[in-house]
Amino acid sequence: MKSILLPTDFSENSWNAIQYALSFFENSTCHFFILHVNRLGNIASVDTSYITTPETIEDVQTKLAKKKLRELLKRISKELPHNKKHKFYTITDYNFFIESIRNHVQEKNIDMIVIGTKGASGLKKFIIGSNTGDVITKVPCTTLVVPENAKFKSINEIAFPTDLSILYHIQTLQPISEVLEAFPSFLRILHITKKEKDLNKDQIKYKELLEDYFFSNNYSFHFLTNDNLEDAVQCFVQSRDIDIIAMVAKNLNYFQRILFSPTVKEISYHTDVPFLVLHEQQN
Repeated sequence: MKSILLPTDFSENSWNAIQYALSFFENSTCHFFILHVNRLGNIASVDTSYITTPETIEDVQTKLAKKKLRELLKRISKELPHNKKHKFYTITDYNFFIESIRNHVQEKNIDMIVIGTKGASGLKKFIIGSNTGDVITKVPCTTLVVPENAKFKSINEIAFPTDLSILYHIQTLQPISEVLEAFPSFLRILHITKKEKDLNKDQIKYKELLEDYFFSNNYSFHFLTNDNLEDAVQCFVQSRDIDIIAMVAKNLNYFQRILFSPTVKEISYHTDVPFLVLHEQQN
């Protein structure tokens, strides 16, 4: 049984992430924890003319959040197919957002966080601290980031960009293995360099580790040369019709260049293709 955390701000982006998550785990027995986090700063929607204490504000916001969570459960029941393998639990918390996510990940032994985002424009905002950007960089839990235009279809192609330069425990890649087992998919391991050159000894060693780990799966290596990393990923994603892009958060520089692209131009995979963000497993 899997435990999945679904943070929600009741936006259509978070609703889209919930839809994606339920389809993604259609054949898995899951407990879904739908979490809304209230914060003292978010009181603009509450009439505070009669509120005199932080405790009263918390009570008002909590009651409102619980009402919206009940409405969300009704929407799931009404608009999405019933699945006997899925159970839902709602949580309203009053805390700093990332602290709340961390606490619930630990307390409920969460296997994956599924969270929505607004795509390219939103990704740029991550750098200055949006909720989704903070989750995928600061919470050590596998996270599936679902952009606003992403709609679930059977997973056929998974891209795994890597610079083959940082070694980490190979079990970090277990979520990719689980996707490969759940869907008849192909893993495309992508290495991009600015100039064509041979792999060094460490890169060769890491490539061999990946070959051993994915030995029983359908995988292939792809070596591209391009001055612009983002353009190379974009071309590869489009040409292969990639369904999910997997990245390891530990490789922070490479990870941020792809996911937090500072370029002004729109990069379509930011709005269309989910990211599976992998973290080192915690002891």
